[in-house]
Amino acid sequence: MGLYDSRRVWKGYRLLAKTSESRYKIALIQMACSPDADENVRRAVEFIGEAAGKGADVVCLPELFRTQYFCQREDAALFDLAEPIPGPTSEAMAAAAKKYGVVLLASLFEKRAPGLYHNTSVIYERDGSTLGKYRKMHIPDDPLYYEKFYFTPGDLGFRAFDSSAGRIATLVCWDQWYPEGARLTALQGPSVLFYPTAIGWHPDEKAEFGVQQHDAWKTIQRAHAIANGIYVGVVNRVGHETGNVMGQSAPGKGLEFWGQSFIADPFGVVIAEASSDKEEILIGDVDLRRMEDVRRNWPFLRDRRIDAYGPIAKRFLD
Repeated sequence: MGLYDSRRVWKGYRLLAKTSESRYKIALIQMACSPDADENVRRAVEFIGEAAGKGADVVCLPELFRTQYFCQREDAALFDLAEPIPGPTSEAMAAAAKKYGVVLLASLFEKRAPGLYHNTSVIYERDGSTLGKYRKMHIPDDPLYYEKFYFTPGDLGFRAFDSSAGRIATLVCWDQWYPEGARLTALQGPSVLFYPTAIGWHPDEKAEFGVQQHDAWKTIQRAHAIANGIYVGVVNRVGHETGNVMGQSAPGKGLEFWGQSFIADPFGVVIAEASSDKEEILIGDVDLRRMEDVRRNWPFLRDRRIDAYGPIAKRFLD
């Protein structure tokens, strides 16, 4: 194959913009989370309404938006934050999806059974019904990100969902570093892969490592878009948090969530990006014909050597 003719593709993209037959709008809700869980849910619903007013067909909230990021400490009392699905917060999200007529992705702390909890993204249809859910597969354990204490790894596998807007999929935060998860999800045919996220800087590390950390985060997810010929929507929270939940903060200086939510097209072009310090509703188009054109010119899925990839299932090749 010859060199990619970006001029031809972008000319075609401009022509396609005149039609809406193969397009739908997605919205990422970049929000700050307060110590008041009820207030966070109320504001999330308001943001969903605003996004619908801007023409969004699909809306995605950031990871665990109901509370401040509580995994900054290990505290068994914080399991009380979890809710069953369906439960109060999931019902509020279903009602919001129905009220505003949008497909909605909401990340929740799921209580599956006594002592069994998941970090779960629920997908709602425009009528408020539940399309399905995805349980976070990769669980981190790092300073101020003590998620292995709280979350059981997901057992639903990598999934895509047929919504009224289009076929969509979601992974969650730490999943974003794993090309295997992105690939297995993309192979199920979604046009967009969402990553609800809660990621930020340790204040003492920002000056030395902050630029590198953010660049790596953005690069890996743009790479998922390119390698799979798929739209990627990454939605982060914003603001400084001390993990203040149930009237108590975690020890230390907390985390500065870096925001900068973004949408990348199937060739990794960032078509919309939010600020690092403000709440925003980020809107972008998913254009199925753009996706088709990119995949025709860069046929990575066609050229995969599926006969040679068996060893990928091993932990390490000694």
